[in-house]
Amino acid sequence: MTLSADSTFTELLREKPEAVEILQRFGMGCIGCALASGETIAQGAQAHGIPVKELLLALGIEE
Repeated sequence: MTLSADSTFTELLREKPEAVEILQRFGMGCIGCALASGETIAQGAQAHGIPVKELLLALGIEE
């Protein structure tokens, strides 16, 4: 699966379990969040006031 800003956090964590540490550095507790299964990476970044491009870069995901 190719991950993108439109991938959900569930998809991200399934493909890249190591992303938990990166999300935590950004102050995102996506592991336990009820919205994680349906929220996209872009939506989560916006909700937390994190620049989407910066988060994608840290996660190693191309735009």
